[in-house]
Amino acid sequence: MTSSPDSGSLRRGVLLLRLLATAGSRGLALTELAARSALPHPSVHRVLRQLVEERLAEHNPETRRYRLGPLSFELGLAGSTMFDIRDLCESSMNALAASTADTVYLIARSGFDAVCVHRIEGTFPIRTLVLEVGSRRPLGVGAGGLAILSAIGDEERREIIERVAPNLSAFGGLTTEALSLACKRSSRLGAAVIRDTVNLGVTAIGVAFRNAMGQAVGALSVAAMSQRMTRERLGRIGTALASATAEVERQLRANRRGAWHAGAAARDR
Repeated sequence: MTSSPDSGSLRRGVLLLRLLATAGSRGLALTELAARSALPHPSVHRVLRQLVEERLAEHNPETRRYRLGPLSFELGLAGSTMFDIRDLCESSMNALAASTADTVYLIARSGFDAVCVHRIEGTFPIRTLVLEVGSRRPLGVGAGGLAILSAIGDEERREIIERVAPNLSAFGGLTTEALSLACKRSSRLGAAVIRDTVNLGVTAIGVAFRNAMGQAVGALSVAAMSQRMTRERLGRIGTALASATAEVERQLRANRRGAWHAGAAARDR
């Protein structure tokens, strides 16, 4: 049986890991972690020391900041093999493609890149196939990538824009200043809209979704000929995307017991 003090320490550890997961590579100082967690400094310091010992967190003695440790990364990789993000998004993407008749994309974050991991074509005769599955762009380019970047904290977003800056000009002469402004506009609107920039004659709208740790890990987007994407229609598609990504987030947070049993049955055969 787990004792009450142990269970309380575990909850505090999970809370601090959640905060570190959203802090980016710069991490957070002890005072920031204590303030955001609403926990006493001594308790935060004690739990952080345990997390560092277990390689779940790292401490930089020069900056006095903490960030996620290598074991967190290893556990994330192990967990990612237990389900396919495409499976979680399939039904939502099918519904979007059916209701819009346009092409729906699933974009996932991979470091400083946005990767197209799935695509479902609509029934409209002229299709906008601007991304192939497996194609990779700098984070912030395209509606899906911009939606993800816009949902990331300011400090980490600035770091990402700085890292991808040398590759931006290849996409319609995009600049870091324009990308920063686009992120602010997308954050304000709750959706990222790209019109005739990366691909002439194409307009796309994307909405990001977050994992259980609160990290923006992917986005769903819809692309069509610009003539089809009126302001009214963009509003309707944006609402549908928001509902679809909310469903994806719900599934990401759900206890996927069915997937556990299905996986066990497959191994037993």
